[in-house]
Amino acid sequence: MSDSKKTNNSKLLKKLNKSEILQQVIQHGQISRADIAKEARLSRPCVSALVSEMIEDGLLQEVGIGDSKGGRKPILLEYNYQAYVIAGAVFEGTTLQMALADLKGEFLARHRTRLMHPADSDRVLQDMADGLEHLLQRSGVTRDRLLGIGVGLPGITQRRSGTVSFSPSTGWMDLPVQQEIEQRLGIPVIIDNDVNMMTLGECARGAGTGSAHVVYMYVGTGIGAGIILDGQFFRGSREAAGEVGYMMIGPLHQRADGEFGVFEKNYSVPGIVQRAKGFLPDLSENMSILTELIRQTKQGNKEAERLIADVYRHWTYGMANMISVLNPELLILSGEMVHIDDDGVDQISRWLAEWVPVVPRIVKASLGEEAGLIGAVYSVLEAFPSEKLLDK
Repeated sequence: MSDSKKTNNSKLLKKLNKSEILQQVIQHGQISRADIAKEARLSRPCVSALVSEMIEDGLLQEVGIGDSKGGRKPILLEYNYQAYVIAGAVFEGTTLQMALADLKGEFLARHRTRLMHPADSDRVLQDMADGLEHLLQRSGVTRDRLLGIGVGLPGITQRRSGTVSFSPSTGWMDLPVQQEIEQRLGIPVIIDNDVNMMTLGECARGAGTGSAHVVYMYVGTGIGAGIILDGQFFRGSREAAGEVGYMMIGPLHQRADGEFGVFEKNYSVPGIVQRAKGFLPDLSENMSILTELIRQTKQGNKEAERLIADVYRHWTYGMANMISVLNPELLILSGEMVHIDDDGVDQISRWLAEWVPVVPRIVKASLGEEAGLIGAVYSVLEAFPSEKLLDK
């Protein structure tokens, strides 16, 4: 065997042993060098030498003294979840939310800014760059510890090509967003549809935890859905699955090219607000339209009562269509739908029981605005598994 092959084999073996040590530490939370050697079937001198290097690299840290098993008390080791950080960003309507998180996905700092409307892509990218600098300064983290950023974008997001092919709310059409963000920020970028990021977040830490067949339905500026089947995202042939705002639900008004779909044109938040303005002229932009309609209904406002009944019925049409095709075990209601009251949930459940053969469990999203940011952070964690950090 040549010297170069011996060197390469030696490097590979060392990396595999480090990877095994890292997995043992992550799996146990806190563990001694002796127990790592026992669990990983490595010699104690080998473990000691490699652990020393990993402590020097910042991946492991000594955290205290463990219980004795007959001899000297051992020093316990822990994975250093603060070794690197990850950024997340989500666009929703005219708002950009950002966060910086550690390798556990715990937020270290958050930032929120209002975007100009209509959106200007160069200005939006600069807002994101400014937001990232703000997060780094606020958390005291240097840029060399930043692994990458996950970005949730409205519209049809092509993960493979890194483009946004269709986004009525921002006007971005076939824009190479991933490449532009990477050039502007100088770090790896993972992009995905904003509702997909929310779905990932809710399934990682919220109402969808432990479920393998999930539909996450979101009503905001538009209407969209995240779809998880057999524990995997279903994106469709051109990554446009979940664009349920284009269902033919509600009146078919004249539409220009590039406009919102029929369902969301009629029953997204802007669509409902437009209809409510006829009898509620003082609606404020920051008010939940559903909460206000429920309040007005309880005060005897018949027009509010008719509108909210119409909204619930047509939202349920959309749910029934998705349930009939996908047979999910769990349907998560999010965005404006988290404001549906108990009477509304009961009515929707009765309609679904009447209209579809198998009704999934229906819950409201539990993470609120954090869902998309958590999903954006997890998208980067998936791209940078702990073993990959050994190469940095």
